[in-house]
Amino acid sequence: MATLAMNLAQVHEPTIEEIGAAKLAVKKLGKLDRGALVCIRPALGAGKDEDVAGDPIFIPPNIFRAMVKMLAEMGKGNAVAIVPLSAELTTQQAADVLNVSRPYLVKLLNDRVLPYSMVGTHRRLPARAVLNYRDKCVQARREALTEMIALDHELGIDDDDPAGAEE
Repeated sequence: MATLAMNLAQVHEPTIEEIGAAKLAVKKLGKLDRGALVCIRPALGAGKDEDVAGDPIFIPPNIFRAMVKMLAEMGKGNAVAIVPLSAELTTQQAADVLNVSRPYLVKLLNDRVLPYSMVGTHRRLPARAVLNYRDKCVQARREALTEMIALDHELGIDDDDPAGAEE
């Protein structure tokens, strides 16, 4: 648990240089994704250990896509943290992952929306449960937006419909 807390505490906003490098990397690496192992060969002299530099590195497709997604987020200026699914989060860490206030998260815990365990007097939440809840919220928002768009079409009040605009 101490490692996770330290990792989340050390998250920093990417610098302008890092954002630019991440954008360029996404553009170039995205072309390599063909659903198979990706082979990357570091340039000679790129590493401190000359015996390793130049040796090919094979990355499975799912791991490669995760790396590209991480770089894409950094290219947008977002900080990125890697959280093991087996980790336990503090209430503040879970609130940060969900992008909600800590008091709102505590309300969710009191309403039994999310599971938690007590460690002394402190609540700990399974990272997997927090991430699953986040995914459910994202899916619910998408469904609500789709329904709103369908209702707009049905009522004829589309924003891009010039016939519905007042004259």
